[in-house]
Amino acid sequence: MAFGFPSKKSRGVVGLDLDGSYVAAVAASGRRVTAAASADLPAGVVVDGEVADAEALAEQLKDLFRGARLPKRVRLGVSNQQIVVRHLELPVIEERKELDAAVRFQAAEAIAMPLEETVLDHQVVGRTATPDGSPRLRVLVVAAREAMIERFVDAVRGAGLRPEGIDLNAFALVRALGPGADAAPAEDESEPATVYCHLGGVTNLAVAVGTSCLFTRPLSAAWSDGGDDAAALLVEEIRLSIDYYMAQADARAVGKVLLSGPGAAREGFADELAAMLHLPVEVAPPLGALDASALPGDEDPYRHTVAAGLALGAEA
Repeated sequence: MAFGFPSKKSRGVVGLDLDGSYVAAVAASGRRVTAAASADLPAGVVVDGEVADAEALAEQLKDLFRGARLPKRVRLGVSNQQIVVRHLELPVIEERKELDAAVRFQAAEAIAMPLEETVLDHQVVGRTATPDGSPRLRVLVVAAREAMIERFVDAVRGAGLRPEGIDLNAFALVRALGPGADAAPAEDESEPATVYCHLGGVTNLAVAVGTSCLFTRPLSAAWSDGGDDAAALLVEEIRLSIDYYMAQADARAVGKVLLSGPGAAREGFADELAAMLHLPVEVAPPLGALDASALPGDEDPYRHTVAAGLALGAEA
């Protein structure tokens, strides 16, 4: 099954975000939401971004899709510690099969998990040059434990749904809230990076320049516990993530932080984070530039950011 990067347009596919505390589904056409639904998940069904009870999840999905009359073809989003994202630099290779082989060879050294137990995908995100001027490809590689992916797929198929592909929630986040699928990759070397921080059942962070996601990791800080130190703990993880990203070659300085997800609506939270981070922190429109007029009035739009980005990925 394709993972990470869509290879062809697939219209009529529902973006499915299996958040730890809820499940959200969005169908989109062009830049417009055509259908959306969500439901709370019982505790223990999805834990730390991984399926813990596939049968219970299948039943929840059956009820959601039956009640909302959603299409049965879905694109899944994942975010957990069983996923590794790495950047590689390779010689310019035009032949696709040769490039695939070169990526797999380099990934065996860069990724600390047996490749025979992983689902692996990659995308060329740009070009660079060595000090002597030799051209190189910049390649983004995503690897995920196959057993973890299979548990998601089993639950979805158990609900009578048809998984069309797997995507990273971080990619969906940038797709939904970033410059737009029709925007060109950033050529201006002065353009700063943006940190996307999604506050859902799993707190997910991505760093992107333009439409290119350059770094991602799930965070362990629990923003929802309501304690006085929730903001401080989250800030510490955001700072560590920025430091890790800045250690990459050609990293751009971070210009701002965008908050999304149910936690983004918490009153005063963005200002509290900005004061500690010494960076602008904004609450993103929950569905970005999408026309959300078809979103049911009883749905929280902040639940649907990732699912909308997944739906857009199916059309990319």
